[in-house]
Amino acid sequence: MRLSLRLIYEWLLTLRKQAVFTYAQIIGRVRNPHQVIRQIPERIELGPRVALFMHFDGSGGVRPAVLAYVRELVAAGRSVVFVTNAGRLTEAAIAALGGAGASIMIRRNIGYDFGAWRDAIETLALPRADTEELIICNDSVFGPVRPLDLTLLRLNYDEADVWGLTESWQRRYHIQSYFIAFGRTALHNPGFRKFWAQVLPAPAKSFIIHRYEVGLTQAMLKAGLRVAAVWPYETLTKMVLREQLQPYLEAESTQGAKLDPMDLTRWLHVLRLRNAIAQRQALNPTSDLWR
Repeated sequence: MRLSLRLIYEWLLTLRKQAVFTYAQIIGRVRNPHQVIRQIPERIELGPRVALFMHFDGSGGVRPAVLAYVRELVAAGRSVVFVTNAGRLTEAAIAALGGAGASIMIRRNIGYDFGAWRDAIETLALPRADTEELIICNDSVFGPVRPLDLTLLRLNYDEADVWGLTESWQRRYHIQSYFIAFGRTALHNPGFRKFWAQVLPAPAKSFIIHRYEVGLTQAMLKAGLRVAAVWPYETLTKMVLREQLQPYLEAESTQGAKLDPMDLTRWLHVLRLRNAIAQRQALNPTSDLWR
């Protein structure tokens, strides 16, 4: 009986997913992918290394951490185009971004991150003849907490054509989309243009993740490109050593309920990591392994 209910539940979930995906695809095909309202300046000049920084803030503001991220990219020699889905930016935000050295592209909130990146790529006619690198990144992470140029130096395009910072095996293998860098070989591979040309401004986040976050890596691999992560998944999981877990494991028998809430939270998290790694369950590096 329990098995039958489980099968029915999974069948209903599959039907729901199919319905959401069908709806997203239909609406995505009807919508105009080009939703840019304003560019600052009107003619955006770009160097050979470009970063498209995707942003959203309902109030039209820009957080200090986001400004710091933009400054780091500019200082590392990237031409930063700040692509916001907010539909507007405050005058203070525009002034701050200009002071940080970024150009600005304001668009309607349609298509999530991938819709915004496609819109920017096509509006700016990327890649151009002199484009050597294109970074797509967003404000979904807090940082950098260390100098970004040291990380960017690790993007060696002799070793890989497409770089992410972290990779995930959840759903299907992919580099995580909060930061992806394409080298010259990738940018001039037909698979790059083919992928972006089929990105739809769909209204369902689950569809975007499945088709585009996961799908991007799969499309690049299918095109014969080399994909790599600066911090590979296996390296991150190996950092969770028993020596690091030991203080929290000992607390189970020696302190138990005496742990303060913060220590108890860390202890439970560490136990979950240990069990997941032992059972070879896929973890999300950006939420599970950053601590």
